[in-house]
Amino acid sequence: MFADISPGLWSVMLRKFASWWVALGLIGQLFFASRFIIQWVASERKGRSVIPLPFWYLSLGGSAILLVYSIHIKDPVFILANILNSFIYIRNLMLIGREKQANRAA
Repeated sequence: MFADISPGLWSVMLRKFASWWVALGLIGQLFFASRFIIQWVASERKGRSVIPLPFWYLSLGGSAILLVYSIHIKDPVFILANILNSFIYIRNLMLIGREKQANRAA
């Protein structure tokens, strides 16, 4: 399978992969993907489906990093998706904070 790729293409791929921007995009994707592991572990511990607070922070952090990357690569679909996702994650964190504050006051 990989033998079909020309040596010139390999060097282009390696240079792209070694790029600081690609590294940033991969870090953002790792943040974003790790949130599912956090959610899965928390749900297994509780014996029911739960979404822990770190899930939302990883979602926001991953989305913010991916937004910066998508702006750099000028991908309008990726940009729009990450902007919209960020608003949802921020709103969920605001709702969680409001609920915690109400519980402390009660």
